[in-house]
Amino acid sequence: MPLPATLPGGVQPALSTATAPHYRRHQPATTLLYRIVEQHYPAFLAHLQAEGRSLPDYVQQEFTDYLKCGRLEHGFLRLRCENCHHEKLVAFSCKRRGFCPSCGTHRMVESAALLVDEVLPARPIRQWVLTVPFPLRFLFAAYSELMSRVLGIVTRAISTHLAHQVGLPRTDAHTGAVTLIQRFGSALNLNIHFHMLFLDGVYVQDPNDQYGFRRIPPPTVDQLHDLLHRISQRVARFLERRGILERDEDNSYLTLDGLEEDPLQDIHSHSVAYRIAVGPQKGRQVFTLQTIPPRPDLPSGADRVAKLAGFSLHAGVAARADQRDKVERLCRYIARPAVSEQRLSLTPTGKVRYELKTPFRNGITHVIFEPLDFIARLAALVPRPRVNQTRFHGVFAPNSKHRAAITPSGRGKGNNKHAIHLDDKSPAERHTAITWAQRLKRVFRIDIETCEKCQGPVRIIACIEDQELIRRILEHLKNKEPDESQVQSPPGRAPPQIGLFDAT
Repeated sequence: MPLPATLPGGVQPALSTATAPHYRRHQPATTLLYRIVEQHYPAFLAHLQAEGRSLPDYVQQEFTDYLKCGRLEHGFLRLRCENCHHEKLVAFSCKRRGFCPSCGTHRMVESAALLVDEVLPARPIRQWVLTVPFPLRFLFAAYSELMSRVLGIVTRAISTHLAHQVGLPRTDAHTGAVTLIQRFGSALNLNIHFHMLFLDGVYVQDPNDQYGFRRIPPPTVDQLHDLLHRISQRVARFLERRGILERDEDNSYLTLDGLEEDPLQDIHSHSVAYRIAVGPQKGRQVFTLQTIPPRPDLPSGADRVAKLAGFSLHAGVAARADQRDKVERLCRYIARPAVSEQRLSLTPTGKVRYELKTPFRNGITHVIFEPLDFIARLAALVPRPRVNQTRFHGVFAPNSKHRAAITPSGRGKGNNKHAIHLDDKSPAERHTAITWAQRLKRVFRIDIETCEKCQGPVRIIACIEDQELIRRILEHLKNKEPDESQVQSPPGRAPPQIGLFDAT
């Protein structure tokens, strides 16, 4: 069946069925990232074993599944056109959360669609970005419970600030946020920081249980500095109460006494500090390429940033209530995958060169890794299992009594009579997750539900997982399709750039 005229949430499809390009199977074995992992991951494991170390099981599973992702040899779906019976194969994906660019892109699109269609109402949205000092990045990577507690401190402080801007206590002014926890920096370093999409205002509930929205003005630089000072002091007091932070007259330092040792502690610490984690150069700074870039023109509002003792709070990107496409682009940007294959290359000497998204202030444009150290960087980016990377706060929290009245989907603990009526779709249609085919069409303008030969509807006819059957089918098709090693990979797609968004 062809895609509907509109996607969930009333979003228009990128292109019509007649003009959308057709699906071309991703062939990971032809990508540089895949070849590097396939060639050097076994040597990395052997190197760790020689030092008496090993990777946690969940990290090893990440690499193992990545090497199977998109490979027909490990299972696929058979799709057939109902009219001309033309068939195509769609390989299974690993669905991992670490560094797989393909699955990361799928998750990016699905997360953005979910947030825009079902969570974020048509109200002004502002992005708040908090980065933390190096020691806290290392601490959060190893101890997710501490990271969650600190995130709660941060969101409560910002919520209180928004409430006070309209002259109300936080209990009477209802705001909400969605936080996406990013683990990576543009140099593939471990950099855990928070991207928080806050309502740029508050909801106030009247005696008739009706919700009115009050927008607030953008924060000033002085307000950001006061807020960041408050956040840093509260975080410090929390860590002191837990016995993790100790202070003397000259400085403060973290102590991990009483905390369980993390097997990735050494790899995490080197990644956080931009240092080499394995090999004879271990402990030295990563090799970089530098230039003197021209000073860029800063967009309006880009100076809405405060810095204090290694903390940084930025609130310069916002979207109006009518800019739903901008909100979705922003959601995609903050949910983007960690590794951009488009910026990955090899030097003539076989080292891995990774281009920064934007040059650093000191002119660094590229970082250069030995292959084993590059594998260590990928290992550091893998999150612990059962640690959610997306968090919902305030009126967007699953247990909020206001959620049903405010979110477009109308789901939540609140009385459904207050739910906003989004369109004429049934609840089942509204709540169905966006399909893989819709993801392809929504962002990449690729149509998989229509046959490229006769424009007829395409259906899934079989799910093939038996290894013997897989071997027989691929053996039958090997003379009809070119070998993967002979097929040139399509150019990589860069993640959405933050420059697309006007700062306000």
